[in-house]
Amino acid sequence: MNTILIKGASIVNEGQIIVADILIKGGFIEKIAAGISEPGATEVNAEGLHLFPGMIDDQVHFREPGLTHKADIFTESMAAVAGGITSFMEMPNTVPNTLTQELLADKYKIASEVSLANYSFFMGASNTNIEEVLKTDPKNVCGIKVFMGSSTGNMLVDNEQVLENIFKEAPILVATHCEDEQTIQQNMAAFKARYGENITVDMHPLIRSAEACYKSSSMAVELAKRYATRLHILHISTAKEVALFDNITPLKDKKITAEACVHHLWFDDSDYATKGNWIKWNPAVKTATDKDAILKGVLDGHIDIIATDHAPHTIEEKEQPYLQAPSGGPLVQHALSALFEMYHQGKISLVQIAEKTAHNVATCFEIEKRGFIREGYWADLVLVNLNDPYKVTRQNVLYKCGWSPFEGQTFQAEITHTFISGNLAYQRGKFMTNEIGKRLQFNR
Repeated sequence: MNTILIKGASIVNEGQIIVADILIKGGFIEKIAAGISEPGATEVNAEGLHLFPGMIDDQVHFREPGLTHKADIFTESMAAVAGGITSFMEMPNTVPNTLTQELLADKYKIASEVSLANYSFFMGASNTNIEEVLKTDPKNVCGIKVFMGSSTGNMLVDNEQVLENIFKEAPILVATHCEDEQTIQQNMAAFKARYGENITVDMHPLIRSAEACYKSSSMAVELAKRYATRLHILHISTAKEVALFDNITPLKDKKITAEACVHHLWFDDSDYATKGNWIKWNPAVKTATDKDAILKGVLDGHIDIIATDHAPHTIEEKEQPYLQAPSGGPLVQHALSALFEMYHQGKISLVQIAEKTAHNVATCFEIEKRGFIREGYWADLVLVNLNDPYKVTRQNVLYKCGWSPFEGQTFQAEITHTFISGNLAYQRGKFMTNEIGKRLQFNR
């Protein structure tokens, strides 16, 4: 690996912003100081730019294997790197579902050959694979994913005894998608009785309702407290759910943590009128009151992490009527840009962005030597020009699916450089694909 010297960056890290140089050798940060000199190093002039620890996205769906007409690990990791995401954790609802250790190993093999970003993959749980779940290695797998709401294939875990066994015996962090399936089905039946096939997308948050989310999330929290499970609840979408979580410090002592996603911080139900199925997600985008409460929860420590739930579908799929259009959308290329836009709007600080997208993810998942700008840590770094506006268009999105819910949006900040494990992987629109990302390791 090359020796790289980043000069004069405004470093955003661990609650402060300082101007300094960073020397990178062998993939690691060797020195952070002012006025570093290193003959022979490749110099990067970062004056006027802000340097962040790379975002660690703890929830993506990159669709490989089995759904590669929508996305694949290479294309989506490339979009992620362009968006300042240096590491990702990918979900098990691919085809086939990742329900055995052998299928999990297959995904790691693919990533080891093509992923531009660092990577980890969740082991999936079902009603019938507890033996496979318990074989998961805490040292090199990010966690176990439990869908407590409908999902692809055989991944809905609705057997109460199985859920109890998972929460009681899981060797590592359990991450949950919480929506009560029975409540959703009852709501859907009521809407179909009234509207037939003419249900529209603005009804989505009423069908996949706040009550469905809270009923499932509160059940997960109760189980975790009963069995002292390390629980992480994904994509909180309601104000009521925020109250389920504590703002315990230090974070490393917190047993039950939560994640907010960019789309639940940005959109609300008034946007269905213009965005339609492009913002159809599960859990649903809900009210402005919910959006504001989620942001407040992020800022006051009740919600610990900001992620994307990147889940691409094709344009043709999303253009179908509401009942046929799948839920999910692509976000990794624009997540940090959206957060920086919120910074310009006075809603969140730069140090809070670093905390919620990098520091806290590394702490919650106990990731080894990543998530902070520290000497001796892997150099996963992102340079940002906070005042270089660009407009999102269908022509400049990098996702394989070819669209973005942010189309038409002008963002004030742009990613200029992304360093993956000490390798300059992206610079002002150009990718360096000579190095592949690393498999994440965990201090467990």
